[in-house]
Amino acid sequence: MQTKRALPILFLVMFLVMVGFGIIIPVLPFYAQEIGATPTELGLLMAVYSLMQLIFAPIWGQVSDKIGRKPVMMLGIAGLALSFFIQAISTQLWMLFAARILGGILSSANMPTAMAYVADITTEENRGKGMGIIGAATGLGFVFGPAIGGIFSKISLNMPFYLASGSSFITLVLVFILLKESKQDGSETGQKRPAFWKALNGPASILFFIQFLISLSLSGLEATFAYFAAKKAGLDSIQLGYIFMIMGFGSALVQGGLVGRLTKRFGERAVIQGGMMVSAIGFALILLINSFTTAAIFLTIFGLGNGVIRPSVSSLLTKLSTAGHGRSTGLLSSFDSLGRIIGPPLGGWLFSLTMGLPYISGVVITFAAFVLFLIFRPQVNPAKITNR
Repeated sequence: MQTKRALPILFLVMFLVMVGFGIIIPVLPFYAQEIGATPTELGLLMAVYSLMQLIFAPIWGQVSDKIGRKPVMMLGIAGLALSFFIQAISTQLWMLFAARILGGILSSANMPTAMAYVADITTEENRGKGMGIIGAATGLGFVFGPAIGGIFSKISLNMPFYLASGSSFITLVLVFILLKESKQDGSETGQKRPAFWKALNGPASILFFIQFLISLSLSGLEATFAYFAAKKAGLDSIQLGYIFMIMGFGSALVQGGLVGRLTKRFGERAVIQGGMMVSAIGFALILLINSFTTAAIFLTIFGLGNGVIRPSVSSLLTKLSTAGHGRSTGLLSSFDSLGRIIGPPLGGWLFSLTMGLPYISGVVITFAAFVLFLIFRPQVNPAKITNR
């Protein structure tokens, strides 16, 4: 296995993918508004992307099990490049919707394929470290991407989309030249595997629901925190940008540097439970923010806990599931997308009732996930699967 060489390349690829994606985040609302989108249409524009990922991520994961990771990943990155370019030249709202739908369909191949790639090239002992590296690349991409997008939006609102498209095209070339196919002859490719949905029947099924609950609570926070921080501590958009940057760096450092060591020493199950405990504490502390400093500290505490969960869940899933790495990670991405579809409107509705309610519900949802995982913990034991 070319693990030592492949992981840094995969880190670079996923970092660039997420930088490209992050570049358009602060610009898209204003760009869509300039074209003529109403707030409702903007919400639909955001939701349709996640909906396409929900539907197509498991499909791409299954395809990668059959034909290999590299071609599917290249298709996903090419889809991003094309989607960003269409958005850059859009003059009507339907063009933006078409681009977002196309981008959601094709780019949904990237994350499950990257996780499956890691599962292919790592031993079970080092699986958590590999998944953590992917998580760190994603986190850092979201730190730098929005900052770059904000800077270039001063030139014109469509400039960040051209930049994101160009960045994605460069990433595509790097994948073609540098990244080797991870699936070897005689591995999962060509073997008969159960349909991806049958993964829900196995011992790993609880992990999909855990990921859904974690994504649900996280996306509710992301959708409302700007309003909450403005009312509680008088923070503006610039200060919020710095806060999310601090949280992103903290989460990326933990995923890239600690997840592997923690999972190797304590196992994924213990790390998942620990991450949920810290996340719940972070949710509760957010209710107490009263300044930039407390907001940065408390949100970072939440980010540190939340940051170790996804890599550990992904690592454990690939050890437990018999449906194939691509199928399993694709289905996991689908549950993650489902949480991100439901979370923002739910968080917004709860905020409209009482502004602290999204964070109280975050504590409750995370605690429920913790208890659920505790009940099913004996079933999600890789040692039992290995010794069958």
